[in-house]
Amino acid sequence: MFRRLPLLALALLLWVAPAFAQGCAMCYTSALGASPKGQRALSRAVIVLLVPPVGMMTLLVGAGFHYARRRDRDSRPTR
Repeated sequence: MFRRLPLLALALLLWVAPAFAQGCAMCYTSALGASPKGQRALSRAVIVLLVPPVGMMTLLVGAGFHYARRRDRDSRPTR
């Protein structure tokens, strides 16, 4: 399990690398033109909009692992 973790982290970093180049020029320009208070508000808004989907995906993946482990444990033959 722990041998795969660094490989998984590397694969994830390589997978999301193209997303960093997806910055919209118009959004970037308008954010730079905003006041520092407006820039902070935009940063917080991005975080607020990111939390629900990440939280839901975490819960769903966790539930999937939980039920898969329970299914595997229940399906083992007893000796």
